Amino acid sequence: MIPDQAGPAAPDAADKFEDEHYPAYTMGRAADMLGTTQGFLRSLDEAGLITPQRSAGGHRRYSRHQLRLAARVRELVDQGTAIDAACRIVTLEDQLHEAQRLNTELRAPTDLSSPATKQE
Repeated sequence: MIPDQAGPAAPDAADKFEDEHYPAYTMGRAADMLGTTQGFLRSLDEAGLITPQRSAGGHRRYSRHQLRLAARVRELVDQGTAIDAACRIVTLEDQLHEAQRLNTELRAPTDLSSPATKQE
C-alpha cells in the first residue's frame, strides 16, 4: 500500500531519521522489532498490505510506517482475525486516518495576515 517514494536524489542524514517512510529496517530487524517471523512479513507483502522497498542487493527494507501497519495486523491476528481480513481492516483504518488528516488540513482557518487574504 505504500507507494515508491519520489524525492531528492540524496536526502541528508537528518531527513532520513525524521522520514517515517524511509526504508531503514531490514527484514530481520523488522521481524525482531515486531516479535514475529520473517515469513509473517512476507505474507503481508503477498497480501498487498505493505510493499517493502528493495536494496541494491534485492533485500526487503521497511519503513517505520510499514512497521506500524504490520504491528496492527499482528495485534488483530493474535486476537483471532484471519490475516487477509486483518490486512483489509488495517488498510481501511489507514485510509480513514489519511482522509481525516486531509479533512482537518482543508478545514484549517487560513492565515488572515497573509497579503492575499488582507482586506483593504
